[in-house]
Amino acid sequence: MNDSVALDPVDLDILRLLQNDARTTYRDLAAEVGVAASTCLDRVARLRRAGVILGHQLRLDPAKLGRGLQALLMVQVRPHRRELVGPFVERIRALSESRAVFHLTGPDDYLVHVAVSDTADLQRLVLDEFTSRREVARVETRLIFQQWDCGPLLPPPAG
Repeated sequence: MNDSVALDPVDLDILRLLQNDARTTYRDLAAEVGVAASTCLDRVARLRRAGVILGHQLRLDPAKLGRGLQALLMVQVRPHRRELVGPFVERIRALSESRAVFHLTGPDDYLVHVAVSDTADLQRLVLDEFTSRREVARVETRLIFQQWDCGPLLPPPAG
């Protein structure tokens, strides 16, 4: 199934610029891509309606919020049945330490990105919120030493 939306070069420029700075004004955005501000506003509205633009998020520095240790938890759930994994995912998403949850193929069912204050907090989180759950068969933890952001997400080149 292909849910992609047809985007022209102006749309792609708008998306690239907004991903670099979502606070860019429509006037500045329009000047940068070479269209009128009203046209730019209409295009952004169309991209929102089409579901290409999902929202705007504020990025925070976890260390400045007392959560300087980040980790990836590889979680195996057994049995892997809908009636168990639904509540598991909702509980994990509700944890203040959780940054992202991914459902995977392979030996691990979930990858959970967490931000905690220190190793003792990480241990508490793993023991109290993951391994204590009866459906969790295994958890492997990987500390994140450093993270790099990548460039804007754009469709693959035609061809």
